[in-house]
Amino acid sequence: MSYENLDIYKISFDLFIETHRKSLKFPKHELYELGSQIRRSSDSVNSNIVEGYGRRVYKNDYLRFLRFSHSSCDETLNHIKKIIRIYPDLSSELELEKLVGNYRTLSIKIHNYIEYVQSNWRT
Repeated sequence: MSYENLDIYKISFDLFIETHRKSLKFPKHELYELGSQIRRSSDSVNSNIVEGYGRRVYKNDYLRFLRFSHSSCDETLNHIKKIIRIYPDLSSELELEKLVGNYRTLSIKIHNYIEYVQSNWRT
Protein backbone atom coordinates (compact mmCIF):
# COMPACT_ATOMS: atom_id res chain seq x y z
CA MET A 1 0.00 0.00 0.00
CA SER A 2 1.09 3.57 -0.64
CA TYR A 3 -0.07 7.03 0.37
CA GLU A 4 -1.32 7.27 -3.21
CA ASN A 5 -4.08 4.82 -2.27
CA LEU A 6 -5.48 7.12 0.42
CA ASP A 7 -8.60 9.05 -0.56
CA ILE A 8 -7.40 12.06 1.41
CA TYR A 9 -4.19 12.06 -0.64
CA LYS A 10 -6.01 11.80 -3.97
CA ILE A 11 -8.52 14.52 -3.08
CA SER A 12 -5.89 16.86 -1.62
CA PHE A 13 -3.63 16.42 -4.65
CA ASP A 14 -6.45 17.23 -7.08
CA LEU A 15 -7.54 20.20 -4.96
CA PHE A 16 -3.97 21.49 -4.83
CA ILE A 17 -3.74 21.43 -8.64
CA GLU A 18 -7.12 23.16 -8.99
CA THR A 19 -6.34 25.72 -6.29
CA HIS A 20 -2.92 26.47 -7.74
CA ARG A 21 -4.33 27.05 -11.22
CA LYS A 22 -7.15 29.27 -9.96
CA SER A 23 -4.82 31.31 -7.75
CA LEU A 24 -2.76 32.25 -10.79
CA LYS A 25 -5.85 34.07 -12.12
CA PHE A 26 -6.00 36.41 -9.12
CA PRO A 27 -5.25 40.10 -9.66
CA LYS A 28 -1.51 40.75 -10.04
CA HIS A 29 -1.17 42.38 -6.63
CA GLU A 30 -2.68 39.26 -5.00
CA LEU A 31 -0.43 36.75 -6.78
CA TYR A 32 2.25 37.25 -4.14
CA GLU A 33 -0.05 37.99 -1.23
CA LEU A 34 -3.15 35.82 -0.75
CA GLY A 35 -2.36 33.86 -3.92
CA SER A 36 0.97 32.74 -2.53
CA GLN A 37 -0.53 31.89 0.86
CA ILE A 38 -3.28 29.82 -0.76
CA ARG A 39 -0.77 27.95 -2.92
CA ARG A 40 1.48 27.19 0.06
CA SER A 41 -1.32 26.11 2.40
CA SER A 42 -3.01 23.90 -0.22
CA ASP A 43 0.36 22.29 -0.99
CA SER A 44 0.89 21.73 2.73
CA VAL A 45 -2.39 19.79 3.01
CA ASN A 46 -1.13 17.29 0.48
CA SER A 47 2.56 17.27 1.45
CA ASN A 48 1.88 16.59 5.12
CA ILE A 49 -0.18 13.53 4.21
CA VAL A 50 2.77 12.21 2.19
CA GLU A 51 5.37 13.04 4.83
CA GLY A 52 3.25 11.60 7.62
CA TYR A 53 2.70 8.41 5.68
CA GLY A 54 6.46 8.02 5.47
CA ARG A 55 6.52 8.04 9.27
CA ARG A 56 3.49 5.80 9.75
CA VAL A 57 5.54 3.25 11.67
CA TYR A 58 5.43 5.79 14.49
CA LYS A 59 1.76 6.37 15.20
CA ASN A 60 2.27 9.68 17.03
CA ASP A 61 4.39 11.08 14.20
CA TYR A 62 1.80 10.01 11.66
CA LEU A 63 -0.96 11.67 13.68
CA ARG A 64 1.09 14.84 14.05
CA PHE A 65 1.48 15.21 10.28
CA LEU A 66 -2.18 14.39 9.69
CA ARG A 67 -3.07 17.18 12.12
CA PHE A 68 -0.76 19.54 10.23
CA SER A 69 -2.58 18.55 7.06
CA HIS A 70 -5.95 19.20 8.67
CA SER A 71 -4.79 22.60 9.94
CA SER A 72 -3.49 23.54 6.50
CA CYS A 73 -6.83 22.52 5.00
CA ASP A 74 -8.59 24.92 7.39
CA GLU A 75 -6.04 27.63 6.59
CA THR A 76 -6.65 27.18 2.85
CA LEU A 77 -10.39 27.46 3.43
CA ASN A 78 -9.90 30.70 5.31
CA HIS A 79 -7.74 32.21 2.55
CA ILE A 80 -10.28 31.26 -0.11
CA LYS A 81 -13.07 32.87 1.95
CA LYS A 82 -11.01 36.07 2.07
CA ILE A 83 -10.70 36.13 -1.71
CA ILE A 84 -14.46 35.47 -2.05
CA ARG A 85 -15.21 38.40 0.23
CA ILE A 86 -12.70 40.79 -1.32
CA TYR A 87 -13.33 39.87 -4.98
CA PRO A 88 -16.92 38.61 -5.35
CA ASP A 89 -16.88 38.90 -9.17
CA LEU A 90 -13.65 36.93 -9.45
CA SER A 91 -15.02 34.43 -6.97
CA SER A 92 -18.01 33.68 -9.22
CA GLU A 93 -15.86 33.44 -12.32
CA LEU A 94 -13.45 30.97 -10.68
CA GLU A 95 -16.21 29.04 -8.87
CA LEU A 96 -14.48 29.52 -5.52
CA GLU A 97 -17.61 28.59 -3.52
CA LYS A 98 -17.36 25.12 -5.06
CA LEU A 99 -13.74 25.00 -3.97
CA VAL A 100 -14.81 25.92 -0.42
CA GLY A 101 -17.24 23.00 -0.42
CA ASN A 102 -14.55 20.63 -1.64
CA TYR A 103 -12.12 21.76 1.07
CA ARG A 104 -14.84 21.40 3.72
CA THR A 105 -15.45 17.83 2.55
CA LEU A 106 -11.71 17.13 2.61
CA SER A 107 -11.44 18.58 6.11
CA ILE A 108 -14.11 16.15 7.33
CA LYS A 109 -12.36 13.23 5.60
CA ILE A 110 -9.00 14.12 7.15
CA HIS A 111 -10.65 14.46 10.57
CA ASN A 112 -12.30 11.04 10.18
CA TYR A 113 -9.03 9.50 9.06
CA ILE A 114 -7.25 10.96 12.10
CA GLU A 115 -9.87 9.34 14.33
CA TYR A 116 -9.42 6.04 12.49
CA VAL A 117 -5.64 6.14 12.96
CA GLN A 118 -6.03 7.05 16.65
CA SER A 119 -8.33 4.09 17.27
CA ASN A 120 -7.00 1.42 14.92
CA TRP A 121 -3.39 2.06 13.99
CA ARG A 122 -0.79 -0.34 15.22
CA THR A 123 1.81 1.12 17.54
